[in-house]
Amino acid sequence: METSLDLSRWRESPRGVGYRRWTIVTTGLRHLVRTRLFKFLLTSAWAASLFIAVAGFLFTQLVASGGWLDDYAANFGPRAEALVTAIGGLMVLYPDICIHGLFTLIFWLHSFLGLFLSLVALTALLPQLVARDRASNALTIYLSRPLTSADYLLGKLGIIAGVLVLLWTGPLLAGWGLSMLLAPDRDFVIYSFLPLMRALLFNGIALVALAAIALGVSTVNRSSRGTTFLWIALWLIAGSVAKIPEAPAWLHRVSFSHDLSEVRQNVFHLDDALIAAGNDLPILNQSIAKNLTTSGQAAEAKDFNGALLGLGALALVSSTVFLRKLKPE
Repeated sequence: METSLDLSRWRESPRGVGYRRWTIVTTGLRHLVRTRLFKFLLTSAWAASLFIAVAGFLFTQLVASGGWLDDYAANFGPRAEALVTAIGGLMVLYPDICIHGLFTLIFWLHSFLGLFLSLVALTALLPQLVARDRASNALTIYLSRPLTSADYLLGKLGIIAGVLVLLWTGPLLAGWGLSMLLAPDRDFVIYSFLPLMRALLFNGIALVALAAIALGVSTVNRSSRGTTFLWIALWLIAGSVAKIPEAPAWLHRVSFSHDLSEVRQNVFHLDDALIAAGNDLPILNQSIAKNLTTSGQAAEAKDFNGALLGLGALALVSSTVFLRKLKPE
């Protein structure tokens, strides 16, 4: 059987630099999304998004005039109706404390889950970033023209960003957006917007730090097992050591999980929300007010500047390692 050789001129338009980088991102995410672990993480993340929407909806119905709680309280007599009216009036008088405080608490709690799911996903993803490319000598092909080291770097950063968007940023925005669509008053949008911006700020800080550290760790070792162990050591072992009160300050700062915890406390200002509720809400009895104030004082960041310094140092060292190793072998 004879085969004809087509020597006609190639007439397709060139895809460009953006297409090369996008191919790296989509290929990496496609491999990860197919795994059972990531499907479970994705389901958990978007279930949390639904929780944010439900919590926001329930709160609006509890405190908004004309909500289903008003109708429900009517079944229990004048005293129940008066209590519901008092709660609604409290929200009208102190929306900056009630709405702002509630969404600060919701987003603060969600940041724990979003960060945890992202770290688990990065643990599975880490060997696929650079380690396997080094072990198979694939960098020789990947870093040849027209694919450059900048394309490779941006593609890998895009994979990490895609993971965090799917597991953290996307569910956060979707949950808030859905709860606001169901809100009966624009006050809920106004006073929940600042907590949302703070949540996104913490999300962005975590993305920058984790992306740099993950790329550095994935570059250190050719072995997938060694890369995963090093990441777990930096995450879990260093985090456990950093929780020891007697540990020196430098041990606290070499743990990115400890540093991110300190940054979380400072960015969200949960302490201010709790203290304001304890000091200013007149409906609370003295015991509840004292507990809120005490909890707020306990939630204050103790070493925010040191945590930022630690994250910056870890990111700088990781970036240096990555750039030195990013070459054909």
